[in-house]
Amino acid sequence: MKDDDYIGPNLGEAAIGVMDDEAEPDLSDYRIEDWVTLAFFWAMAIIVFLQFFTRYVLNDSLAWTEEIARYLLMCVGFLGGSLAVRRYSHIHVEFLYLYMPGWMARALSPLVDMIRIVFFAYATWLCWLITKIMRTQPMVVIDWPMSIVYGICTLGLAFMTLRSIQVALKNRRTGSSPLLKVREEGRHQ
Repeated sequence: MKDDDYIGPNLGEAAIGVMDDEAEPDLSDYRIEDWVTLAFFWAMAIIVFLQFFTRYVLNDSLAWTEEIARYLLMCVGFLGGSLAVRRYSHIHVEFLYLYMPGWMARALSPLVDMIRIVFFAYATWLCWLITKIMRTQPMVVIDWPMSIVYGICTLGLAFMTLRSIQVALKNRRTGSSPLLKVREEGRHQ
């Protein structure tokens, strides 16, 4: 094999799939908050590039770019959290499920779902209270109220609450959860 034939580790099938003209991307798994998060992410990327360009190329940085990039990062984190809740990809303590008795794991799984719902609902309520307080607090560089940023964070927490309810209902309907599947997979190894 020549060096110019090398396409990288484990990229053979993936590269063939990318080159397939017939393949249509599957966008059915994405929800509204995913697209809004993507828009915030790209806005943040453009503003960070603008900050870099004005600071290091023009040697005269724009004052507002750092603050706005920080606020956009907060928005990406909170709105993107609902994607993690929906896909069940937040950090979990799966180690405990491998070693506890089956009856305990099955009893604990719905309890974890309920605790998650209560936590996100309470966090949404607290963030809403902060949003109301921040109506009169302006941003440092731009004369906009901080409640805009906190309102988006509240919206992200509300989406996390909604997605937690949906995940709990799905787990109840199927009689299982990804935490129990981790237990089953760990037992078979």
